[in-house]
Amino acid sequence: MTATTAPTAQRPRSLNDVKGWFPSLDQVLFDRFLTRQGRHEQRGDLLEMGVYLGKSAIFTAAYLHEGERFTVCDLFDADAPDERNAAEARKSYATLTRTAFEQNYLAFHDELPRVIQGPTSVVPGRVDPDSCRFVHVDASHLYEHVAGDIDTARTALAPGGLVVLDDFRSEHTPGVAAAVWEAVFNRGLRPVCLSTQKLYGTWEDPGPLQDELLADEAWRSATHTSVQEIAGRRVLRFSGKPPHPAAPRSRYAEGPRESSPVPAPSSGSAAPGRPGPSPVRRLAADVLPPVVTRAIRRRRRPTG
Repeated sequence: MTATTAPTAQRPRSLNDVKGWFPSLDQVLFDRFLTRQGRHEQRGDLLEMGVYLGKSAIFTAAYLHEGERFTVCDLFDADAPDERNAAEARKSYATLTRTAFEQNYLAFHDELPRVIQGPTSVVPGRVDPDSCRFVHVDASHLYEHVAGDIDTARTALAPGGLVVLDDFRSEHTPGVAAAVWEAVFNRGLRPVCLSTQKLYGTWEDPGPLQDELLADEAWRSATHTSVQEIAGRRVLRFSGKPPHPAAPRSRYAEGPRESSPVPAPSSGSAAPGRPGPSPVRRLAADVLPPVVTRAIRRRRRPTG
């Protein structure tokens, strides 16, 4: 798939240059689970609902295998399905456009994923049941939408698949928390582990995944681990800021940084054609008493 519009000057040199919320702890966990799937030769498609400007999608796409498909779904700059969703988009994602996402993604990968521009409610008609091994849900924060996205993830996941649910505990997203814990207590979702902002879960036995995480002390050396029990079931909780794992490389990594537009001179700027104050003079103005700086200026003022 190719971009819908020609790329412009937006050129991230690294994944850190892509705006978004994807901390190092979650990058480490994504890498851990996706690498494990590859090691066990578990095949299937990848799905992300809610991509913003592409940070986690760019990272996830690096784990695609031949013959697999990566599908992303977001409203981008399309109309929302209802007024509450539209208000959410205006408040939190006013600058999000499909073009911006595609430019970021193509800086790291040669081809775009399959892009569904629209509400996540259309995903079930576009993604086959039991076709995915990994689903990341990070779209709406409204309870009704999140509950629907969790149902979509369950239908899309193949046996052994993993779902990742974002913002399950943020203070500004109580609708997500309600939908997530409802799925845990009433709809069979089994948490594998929790990070600061994401819940990693499955509708199968999470025990083997948890045992592997706990057994690998070297992998956990940069994180804090605690073992919780929720309704009689074990849940792992990870925290900390481990080093970022290897991320996809931008095709612009070695290029020069693009210069920012030159701002118009403000009232305090030097006049055109006249050099501004030297660093030494600026420092003196900052640290010396005004009476001293005025005396220096008088002595340097040309005479005659």
